[in-house]
Amino acid sequence: MTTEPSMDPETTAVDAEQALREQIEALQGELEQAKAQLLLERADLDNQRKRLARDVDQARRFANEKLLAELLPLFDSMEAGLAAATAEDPLRAGLELTLKQLHSIAEKNGLTEVAPAAGDAFDPERHQAMSMAPAGELPPGSVIHTFQKGYVLNDRLLRPALVVVAE
Repeated sequence: MTTEPSMDPETTAVDAEQALREQIEALQGELEQAKAQLLLERADLDNQRKRLARDVDQARRFANEKLLAELLPLFDSMEAGLAAATAEDPLRAGLELTLKQLHSIAEKNGLTEVAPAAGDAFDPERHQAMSMAPAGELPPGSVIHTFQKGYVLNDRLLRPALVVVAE
């Protein structure tokens, strides 16, 4: 008869307890990893939501950009017609009213004019210098004359104002 070495019940209990502790630590580590992954996924989802909201807002703000850009030559033509029309011209009042309504509609859609007056400071963000000229009493770097108005749509430049700048 062979006798097997007898296991001490106390040693077996300590080994079992140690194994359970190791298993608990491993599970706690997995739980921490899962929590960290969940936080990363939540942050990513939140960033996607913010990016989508920003993209939708941009699309809404600039959806009519192409249409308004194509109307700019119409503004120019109507203003040139008004400049050429005499005060007695019977069509002048109608043209003025039409242009005023057109500007009103454009402004409601976020379009604003960039029309610097003589003496205003040259702004390279909104003006395009066509030439430079001596300006007499105007300070250097100021606008002398505006050839063509510029336009801005919701803080985005559609067309710069064409200007002559003082030397």
